[in-house]
Amino acid sequence: MNHNDYIKAAYRAILRSDFGEAITCFEAAIAASPHDAEVRYRCSITYARSGRLEKALEHARAALMLDADKPEYRLHLQHLQALGLVQEAKRLLEDESGSADNPHYPITLLKEAITLDPLYGDAYVWLAIAHSRMNEHVQAIAALKEVIALHPDDSGLQQLMKDLQRSLQKYIQ
Repeated sequence: MNHNDYIKAAYRAILRSDFGEAITCFEAAIAASPHDAEVRYRCSITYARSGRLEKALEHARAALMLDADKPEYRLHLQHLQALGLVQEAKRLLEDESGSADNPHYPITLLKEAITLDPLYGDAYVWLAIAHSRMNEHVQAIAALKEVIALHPDDSGLQQLMKDLQRSLQKYIQ
């Protein structure tokens, strides 16, 4: 098979929701034509959808190096980097002892994630949670207001906001 045949096979696999096969085909296409930035980009997306962030980042970086003029490559890489930062902050927040030395470190990671991808709603939600755990309720509410502006119809966010506002009232009293 040639480069284009592998790409076609990858898309057929994606249509069948067989992302493992799609990755295999994209990797074969990359081996056949290692300087094709678009295939690297598509492969990165497929890795990301499969939950394989490190490989997704590897191919996103390669795509951007091969063609730095494509803004979608840069945005995709920034989103993946933000996703990694949110995952790390979430891990630290879920492991109570994980950020004992620097309890504000998850907040730093989450703010960096938001800088990389200002439309990534999960980063704001986790930032609100991190601030709330530090009894920084005003900052938590501000972070939630940002994500609610992005997703105004999300009832779960509305409920989280009510819960945070109740926490703030209890904290003040």
